[in-house]
Amino acid sequence: MELRTREMVTSMGLYALLTMVVYQIALSQAGSLFNPADIAAGLLWLAFVFTSMLGLNRSLVHEKDQGCMEALLLSPVDRPVIYFAKVIGNLAFLLVVEVLTIPVFAFLFLQGRERGFNGPLWLIPLVVVAASIGIAGVGTLLATMSVNTTGKDVILAVMFIPLMYPLLLAAVSATNAALLGGQAFPVSLVWQGLGIIAGYDAIMLLAAFGLYEFIVGA
Repeated sequence: MELRTREMVTSMGLYALLTMVVYQIALSQAGSLFNPADIAAGLLWLAFVFTSMLGLNRSLVHEKDQGCMEALLLSPVDRPVIYFAKVIGNLAFLLVVEVLTIPVFAFLFLQGRERGFNGPLWLIPLVVVAASIGIAGVGTLLATMSVNTTGKDVILAVMFIPLMYPLLLAAVSATNAALLGGQAFPVSLVWQGLGIIAGYDAIMLLAAFGLYEFIVGA
């Protein structure tokens, strides 16, 4: 159904693109002394995180309303397999939205190397994919926990954002180094950030793997 209607991709994409436009409008009033390079990486990841929460909520609510989750739980499939299938689906939607968002981000914030963006920009997609795996893995588990609660949107945000902090810290640091480069932001910071992201992904996915059966059976 989602492949036919494209509801989630459309809503997530519009949200991310409008977020970028709002950022640009706000920063255009900051004056000539303000350098967008200082906060560009943070802006990009804020857009990704908030957009992912929108998509995660929508995907689980659709399944709940249509009874898809109950059908999956009745099927002869291991619960962790269901979890990883959901992670892959949410990751695919998130990556599509990010592919749409990054060119807009580049157009609005990265025009002209004279503005200070002199880093290895080709490493940014690698950082984005690695961090998106963690976002989808943690987000899928938490969305499953919160979908049956009152005020599911708030509950998801309260659980999701604190758990994202280590991942966001590493992703913003690595993206910042990939954007700015130079002696202050050597390429080694990108690889250091990627190492932290990979460790985070492994730990959180393994934890979710073990917890998912308990959560859906509760």
